[in-house]
Amino acid sequence: MTLQWAAVASFLYAEIGLILIFCLPFIPPQRWQKIFSFSVWGKIATFWNKAFLTIIVLLIVLFLDAVREVRKYSSLADMEKFLPSKPGAHEHMHMKLFRAQRNLYISGFSLFFWLVLRRLVTLITQLAKETSNKGVLKTQAENTNEAAKNFMKENERLKQLLKGSNKEAEHILEAESKKLVEEQKKLKTELKKTSDALSKAQNDMMTMKMQSESLSKEYDRLLKEHSELQNRLRKGNKKVL
Repeated sequence: MTLQWAAVASFLYAEIGLILIFCLPFIPPQRWQKIFSFSVWGKIATFWNKAFLTIIVLLIVLFLDAVREVRKYSSLADMEKFLPSKPGAHEHMHMKLFRAQRNLYISGFSLFFWLVLRRLVTLITQLAKETSNKGVLKTQAENTNEAAKNFMKENERLKQLLKGSNKEAEHILEAESKKLVEEQKKLKTELKKTSDALSKAQNDMMTMKMQSESLSKEYDRLLKEHSELQNRLRKGNKKVL
């Protein structure tokens, strides 16, 4: 195996190892995201796309070269069936065909696994972000649910307080109504007493007025009689003298 194909084979083995490591179930995507967030990856991120495209171009060139070699040695192997050949030439031709096919598989799988590896890293990163967002959304949903439950409890408590306050207000209004009714009855009773007393006072006043008028008339009569008696007495004294 030449140096370039040995490098491609090593690259293929490294790709397979990395894919197997990324597929380990006990390493969560969040751990890979932390590893990908190291400052080292940030420094080489600017060269990553260029390196990725460069490796793809090299692998495509090697793959096409391997395809050319396979077609070349396949056609030569078919021609040797009809032409006389030297001893061992047939085995040598098949050995080269085998190497060409091996190189074809190595370059083809290296190209395929390189694309898979890039896609796998992208999916792991997206899965880690989605898992983190899911945790945040789950926490927010739990907080929102808890807040909603608290609001519902508070609403029920306020409804109960409102019902209790309505009942208390009804009791207070009923007590005030009874009190007002009693006061109204008392006022009616007092008004009746006052009216009776006023009527009695008016009757007494009329009686006293009548008595006063009769007394005044009697006084005038007595005063008149007294005056007449005095006049008579004066006249009698004059006659004696």
